[in-house]
Amino acid sequence: MSTELSVTRYIAAPPSTVWDVMANRQNEWWCPTPWRAEVDEQDRRPGGVCKMTMYGPEGEVMPQNGIYLAYDEGRRFASTDAVVEDLQPSGPFMIGIWEIAPEGDGTRYTATARHWSEETCKQHEDMGFTQGWAACADQLAAICEGEV
Repeated sequence: MSTELSVTRYIAAPPSTVWDVMANRQNEWWCPTPWRAEVDEQDRRPGGVCKMTMYGPEGEVMPQNGIYLAYDEGRRFASTDAVVEDLQPSGPFMIGIWEIAPEGDGTRYTATARHWSEETCKQHEDMGFTQGWAACADQLAAICEGEV
């Protein structure tokens, strides 16, 4: 079994629009509704802090803290929860990679989760990875396509 899960979408909007929404408007698309996300702190560079909090409809609060591993403006960003601010180790779950590429008149969006083990990959899959991350991709596409 692979330790990677991924979703991809064609978005009928130019890469510049998709990148702007993807990077700067995460509060609008990051969680499948009725959940919502709030960006708490971002230092957009490798090693920079990446903190969000996700809020559920029943009052659930799920912090999502880590650091950026890569931040390539206009193309991709990657983060992990294996390390938190000031390079402190944390219980690792995944490396997340969100990237875009031009495709025809639009953009190919791909979101990937890489896990440390088959067990954590399966756990993420059982948590609803495909449905959840696909819903986020759909929300991102709807916002971007509404901008053009």
